[in-house]
Amino acid sequence: MYVILLPLFPYNPYSHFMYIILGSSGNTGKQIAQTLLDAGKPVTVVSRSAEHVADLVAKGAVPAIGQIEDQAFLTRIFTGATAVYALIPPNFATQDFFAYQTAAGDSIAAAAAASKVPNLVLLSSVGAHLSENSGVILGLHLLEEKLKAIPGLNTLAIRAGFFMQNFFGNIGLIKGMGIHGGFPIAGDVPMGMIHVRDIATYAAQRLLALDFSGYAYVNLPGQRVLTFSEATRVLGEAIGKPELPWVTFSYDDARNGMLQSGLSESLAGMYIEFSRAVNEGRLNSEAAQNPGVFTETSIEAFAQEFAGAYHA
Repeated sequence: MYVILLPLFPYNPYSHFMYIILGSSGNTGKQIAQTLLDAGKPVTVVSRSAEHVADLVAKGAVPAIGQIEDQAFLTRIFTGATAVYALIPPNFATQDFFAYQTAAGDSIAAAAAASKVPNLVLLSSVGAHLSENSGVILGLHLLEEKLKAIPGLNTLAIRAGFFMQNFFGNIGLIKGMGIHGGFPIAGDVPMGMIHVRDIATYAAQRLLALDFSGYAYVNLPGQRVLTFSEATRVLGEAIGKPELPWVTFSYDDARNGMLQSGLSESLAGMYIEFSRAVNEGRLNSEAAQNPGVFTETSIEAFAQEFAGAYHA
């Protein structure tokens, strides 16, 4: 006589995969997924588009195609995993950026709680200690607080500095007007500036080690703290424009420029609020007291990448 044992829970095709990577076609997620695959780890890559993760799937990753705002979708793929790499992907098309951030953060936190996934590394940001008036960072503060409140979840929030790659967006301005700027941030304000590759390297190391417990955060400012004027001098020299100036736009001019480039009123307003927090010293106040971990890639090294893109 044969006895057929039926599973107590519905079969989850993702349950035997250890690592779940959100934003797996992006600057950090793709590199993290590749590092974990190279280490022989089973990886599920989450994306809105199968095409965007086809190269990782070809290397052995399992795709999970869906929307991060879909809590049921995330709960299903988080269930049974050992660790999740989480972030709120940029969404420049939304008309209400804060509502989008909140929905995505709520979905991630609710799925983490419902699935009982034990470990989560979050890409957060410098300034995430602020509970108000931080612009595009506020949604990350709220997500950190939600994750912190989940019993049994080990969370490491990586509070990264200003992405060096943001400067690529200024190439047109440099070519067209001979200035470097855009953000209404004063040239003498110190800011950690980090290469996204270094964020991914650090996150992958911590995911492999799983050496954090409870709720913890780490500031990741980059190779060193710089002002925007200092960074501009390095970039200018690399492209053959050693006198390139950093020009601090007024808040109104910056907002108008963002709107003309296609950003929504919501997102433009949040970037202005973010810039105010930088200029007033609030965004960097906690990181200035607790620098955290400095990383490898210098602004001089990034400048060579910048020059390649500028002259392409």
